[in-house]
Amino acid sequence: MADTYNPQEIEARWQQKWADDNLYRSVVDPAQPKYYALTMYPYPSGNLHMGHWYSMAPSDARARYMRMKGYNVLFPMGFDSFGLPAENAAIQRRIHPKEWTYANIENMIRQIRSMGAMIDWERMAITSDPDYYRWTQWFFVKFFEQGLAYKKLSPVDFCPHCNTTLAREQVWGDDRHCERCGTPVIKKNLDQWFFRITDYADELLDFSAIEWPERVRVMQTNWIGRSEGAEVIFTTDKGGHELLIFTTRPDTLWGATFMVLAPEHPLVDVITTGAQRAAVVAYQAEAARASDIERGAADREKTGVFTGAYAINPVNGERVPIWVADYVMMSYGSGAIMAVPAHDERDFAFARKYGLEVRVVIQPEGEALDGAAMAEAYPGAGVMVNSAQFNGTPASEEKGRRNPAISAVIDWLQSQGKGKEAINYRLRDWLISRQRYWGAPIPMVTCPDCGIVAVPEDQLPVLLPDDIEFMPTGESPLKLHPTWRHTTCPQCGGPAERETDTMDTFMCSSWYQYRYLSPHDPDGPFDTAEGAYWLPVDQYTGGIEHATMHLLYTRFFTRAMRDCGVFAGLEAGVEPERFAAMTREPMTRLYNQGMILGEDGEKMSKSRGNVVDPDNLVARYGADVVRGYMMFAFKWDQGGPWDNQGIKGIVRFLNDVWALCTEPVPASLPDPAATVNTREEALLRRRVHQTIIKVTNDLENFNFNTALAALMELKNTMQSFWRTPVAHSEAWNEAVRTLLLLLAPFTPFVAEELWARTGGGYSIHQQAWPQADLEAAREDMITLVVQVNGKVRDRIDVPVGISEADAKARALASAKVQEALDETAPKRVVVVPGKLVNIVV
Repeated sequence: MADTYNPQEIEARWQQKWADDNLYRSVVDPAQPKYYALTMYPYPSGNLHMGHWYSMAPSDARARYMRMKGYNVLFPMGFDSFGLPAENAAIQRRIHPKEWTYANIENMIRQIRSMGAMIDWERMAITSDPDYYRWTQWFFVKFFEQGLAYKKLSPVDFCPHCNTTLAREQVWGDDRHCERCGTPVIKKNLDQWFFRITDYADELLDFSAIEWPERVRVMQTNWIGRSEGAEVIFTTDKGGHELLIFTTRPDTLWGATFMVLAPEHPLVDVITTGAQRAAVVAYQAEAARASDIERGAADREKTGVFTGAYAINPVNGERVPIWVADYVMMSYGSGAIMAVPAHDERDFAFARKYGLEVRVVIQPEGEALDGAAMAEAYPGAGVMVNSAQFNGTPASEEKGRRNPAISAVIDWLQSQGKGKEAINYRLRDWLISRQRYWGAPIPMVTCPDCGIVAVPEDQLPVLLPDDIEFMPTGESPLKLHPTWRHTTCPQCGGPAERETDTMDTFMCSSWYQYRYLSPHDPDGPFDTAEGAYWLPVDQYTGGIEHATMHLLYTRFFTRAMRDCGVFAGLEAGVEPERFAAMTREPMTRLYNQGMILGEDGEKMSKSRGNVVDPDNLVARYGADVVRGYMMFAFKWDQGGPWDNQGIKGIVRFLNDVWALCTEPVPASLPDPAATVNTREEALLRRRVHQTIIKVTNDLENFNFNTALAALMELKNTMQSFWRTPVAHSEAWNEAVRTLLLLLAPFTPFVAEELWARTGGGYSIHQQAWPQADLEAAREDMITLVVQVNGKVRDRIDVPVGISEADAKARALASAKVQEALDETAPKRVVVVPGKLVNIVV
């Protein structure tokens, strides 16, 4: 009797063996085609949770498969180790963020190793290491020198009680209160650093060089929000102050019956009359407590206050009232809009609430809309009315110049000097300043004589001080350090102050794929030879929740690197097409996984008590079982609720595989040479080679669940032959070898163990992927569906490759078909080769 499957013993042994042998070391090899596979790195929160496993293990299986296909695979890992949670831990647990972070990293490395992932640990990058953030700072300086980094006043969430700025995740509840003290937050302007991502808006709308999910492309397109229209200048009737507005519908200018300014608009304080000032100031204070998302929600009740001022509409000279309302924001356009309530739903709701005029200027064909009686806005096509010389001009639902009404009005505005054609973007420049300690310091100093000066490259990195106090004081710990912020100006040598803001952690993750190439290189962010070989990333995997932040930022970053000359030197020896690709997009292909939920169908959280601890499962069942269950139980791009009973199916499957490979064939079987049935051998080989085809296709398309289902079917077929003479044949040996090779990417430990036990050379993970014999996989017979007038009447087994005439004859000869026809002659018979015959009567 063979010994039983003991995952705890074999997994620990092979894990150590692989580490000792550097089995997964990836080095440049021009003789091999490269494949750079990357999965999003984790934040070192302390423990790998099931979400980490769900993103990493299938990605690892895909990388292993590509390696067995003959590619030189780079599959690195690191840690996104700067960030707010470490700083909060410092306050709550009285432990330094550095100590907390690096203890967590050590534990998570142990957990990832236990998963069996083929990580090249010599390439590990940790964003809080000085030799990493030195280059994060270097990039900042490069962007500053290129004119891509600048500083300006910008609002932040601020707690007046704690006297500190808050990150988005520190603002809780519908009433937007501080997580620490419960005080309602307000907005406060601070001088902060930005990157000019808007300079790349049009480039970022071009997805032609990447194979990314349609959903991500749509989300990024909407986030960038390119709009075609016109800029028009209104002026206040008193003081002549200019109010620049951007509109996508200049054809509706004659329907503007009021204007709306964002509460933060600088002219609000200037134009508001004395009688309205108290109401406007109160409204501004209330609006400052709402987020842009809340203010822009379509179902939010529209509110506002009249400023007491009026503006002159430049197209007709009409005097229109100016209101303040929070549904208009400074983050879009100029923070001022012309309101056309007849043709915009938000403006309509506002006008009805405050009794403002609704004037129709686009009349639909065949209707006569009455502004006073309209129940809702009409945004559709028609002809221009109440619009002076443009009456009768057709207005379509097309955008920009494609709409004849918009095109005609733009031409007129430009000829009259009243406006100009313009393009606007919803995308705002990237705010990277954070008023926090645990982040990469911004490498800039302020000198009283020289102004803002970049820290020279030979003085990087600007190191974070370790001697920091972390009790809440309401100020950035860096600002309160007794010596750190005081320095000398790199230009004049006089006294200067360091920038005390640190960088958004998305800055670190925007370039980490490059640092994996040479994480310890002291001479640059990445080694040129490594970059020329490995770039760009061939396959990226991670969650779709990053679509409009990390995934957009890293695309911007690569283009900015290109324009700063960072890729100079890579073009030597790299074909021009690939060089253009690697300097344009960071990742060629992207796949988004779904989410594992608790058994109750809800997102896993400690408060719900539905968290599944992978460490406990590994200790009980082994890592291969956990990997196998996650890839079998769910469609990877969807995920679903965990099932503690379902995992036992994978336990049974791997125990069956173990038995097939280790238990001796029963000695009572007759001499195989005399009794083996070649037809039975052919049946087993057919299943083997059909499984190779199925698993290969599924791994190409990330269909891990159906690949494992096919392997289970192969296992079942092998079990049916185990106590027969076929188990003595070469077909059986081929089946065992193939089963283990196909299993290797999914369950690497047990595959390695059984490969060794069955005489395979070390290591199974260095073997070639099995090649299907198409002739062996071909079915002898297929089943044709037979229909009469589209209704299924029979299913008949026929030889593969049957002629159309023979298929018709066999279908018509079917007793069930004859009964359905009831002696009625068919009008025609349609044959779909290999699938069905449809008889039409």
